Amino acid sequence: MKTLLYVMVTLFAMNCGSIQVAESSKMESPALPVSEETFTNGERIGDMMNYLASNDMKGRDSGSEGIEMAAKYIENYFKSYRLQPYFESYRDTLSNFKKPSYNIVGVVEGNDPNLKEEYILIGAHYDHIGTIGPENGDFIANGANDNASGTSTVLEMARYFGTQKTNKRTLIFALFSAEEKGLLGSKHLAKKLKEQDLNLYTMLNFEMTGVPLKDKDYFMYITGYDMSNLAEVSNKYAEENLVGFLPTAKEFNLYQRSDNYPFHEEFAVPSHTFCTFDFTNFNHYHKVGDEPELMDFEHMATLVNKTIPVIEGIANAPTQEIQLKK
Repeated sequence: MKTLLYVMVTLFAMNCGSIQVAESSKMESPALPVSEETFTNGERIGDMMNYLASNDMKGRDSGSEGIEMAAKYIENYFKSYRLQPYFESYRDTLSNFKKPSYNIVGVVEGNDPNLKEEYILIGAHYDHIGTIGPENGDFIANGANDNASGTSTVLEMARYFGTQKTNKRTLIFALFSAEEKGLLGSKHLAKKLKEQDLNLYTMLNFEMTGVPLKDKDYFMYITGYDMSNLAEVSNKYAEENLVGFLPTAKEFNLYQRSDNYPFHEEFAVPSHTFCTFDFTNFNHYHKVGDEPELMDFEHMATLVNKTIPVIEGIANAPTQEIQLKK
């Protein structure tokens, strides 16, 4: 969310664990037990977050050694949970960034002979800003909330669908690089998929999901709330007021500031970002204080557990329920 920086600094002014690098065989999240009532738990999420946002990653700057570690972790995760590479490999090399950088893209084919030709893309960016000016001797911008949180959310959804295969429509899971450089990873992939004439139904993006909202009657919000009926459809499948409207998101036009937007531009389909950051509940955006110990892993697990039935409903509905509003 680099493009949010100046907006957020202004608003904040107004409102005034290192993990060692493991060999690839150990980079998979351990198979912790999950109850019959849930799809993930806080312990699983915590293990992922403590790795992805560790000091060893050096802030996951695009093209760095740190983000290469994260890329390998994601690849191993996809492979472990039976996602197929969408391209020849999981890596989608960016054509619009000088340093070697990769989106990591996996796919779970739909199980319906007709609906599997319709695609739902679920994404998050896994890069951050690397190292910055030191604060109390710390110079690593770990990027736990931004956006190891969204990455972990998408990975746990990928694990569920990769192993359960309950989706009639085909699901693409994409982790984007170079979001912090101007949405370059998502711009590259959106253009590439459009050139391939992909039949994209909707794009669902996850950004900064690490801390809960406060004093809201909904669990999370989507950017571009009034551009489609996604919130209404989501709440139907969640059987609760899961997705709401955050006025600040509209005020600062967050719809255009994350990886959903390139897919809106290329495909003109419903493309939204789910988020639980509301400018008041987290004070370490693009700072060294964006550390995993400040994240609420139980909240993150709850978000995954509440959202999987929504995705399942959208993926299995006989018609395309999510529609853009005129």
